[in-house]
Amino acid sequence: MAGRAPRRRWTGGRAVALGAAGCLALGALAGCGSSGAATGGPTGGPAAVTLVREAADALVAAGSSKARTSLEMATGGTRVTIRGEGVYDYRNRLGRLKVLLPPDPAGQTVRRPITELLAPGALYMKNRGAGVPADKWVRVDTGTLTDGNLVTGGATDPFTAAEVLRGTRSAAFVGRTEVAGTKVRHYRGTADLGQAARAASEANRVTLGAAAKGFATARVPFDVYLDDEGRIRKLRHRFSFVNGPRAAPVGVASTTLLYDFGVPADVRLPKDGDIYAGRIAEE
Repeated sequence: MAGRAPRRRWTGGRAVALGAAGCLALGALAGCGSSGAATGGPTGGPAAVTLVREAADALVAAGSSKARTSLEMATGGTRVTIRGEGVYDYRNRLGRLKVLLPPDPAGQTVRRPITELLAPGALYMKNRGAGVPADKWVRVDTGTLTDGNLVTGGATDPFTAAEVLRGTRSAAFVGRTEVAGTKVRHYRGTADLGQAARAASEANRVTLGAAAKGFATARVPFDVYLDDEGRIRKLRHRFSFVNGPRAAPVGVASTTLLYDFGVPADVRLPKDGDIYAGRIAEE
């Protein structure tokens, strides 16, 4: 899992999928209907907090979108960025991302893109490697991840990212700008993961609750850019977790870009027979 140093071991069954996913983010380092308030433009205080908290509802009203994600982290003087791109269905809480890991530290190994399917309580990964057949998926129960899969998978689930904002404690209007040609309002604030878990949809309560306990702090600074319909166009979170019992906290910046709202997003989850239940080697 995120926060533990990768190690090699052999085990069996689907339970080991948790360890397989846990290397994805950290392994890259080691070498392994919204309210009408949106158009009113609140500039701060309670009105801004309410608007930001309702951003997830605006995504549900939109139905779907394309998404780009990036996860930036640095440790030991090394900085890496993991990028993802795909689609998300906000009404059914289903998404598909192609996640691209950076080359190994020596720049010699080019890793294959990993296909991720995001679903309530689960993360499915294909091309994970570590002994998994190319035609099989690895399934991870996100409720068992100490970061709620906000970091572990190498990409933050777009709807989970939006629901973090339900825990907004403070928000201030920064100004008007544009994101990819769309006029937006920029808000900056801080969310609390514990409060977000209590206010989240049923599917995200467990995962956000796990993140509230697993991160170095439950406080999450953010910058969010909302369009005139209150929909998120860009969202940047800054998480902090501990990578080992004696290590200093590691900062991770997660950025999500949402666009092409209403695009078809047909996401189909693997059948039981397509999920790998064999032995996985962790690097």
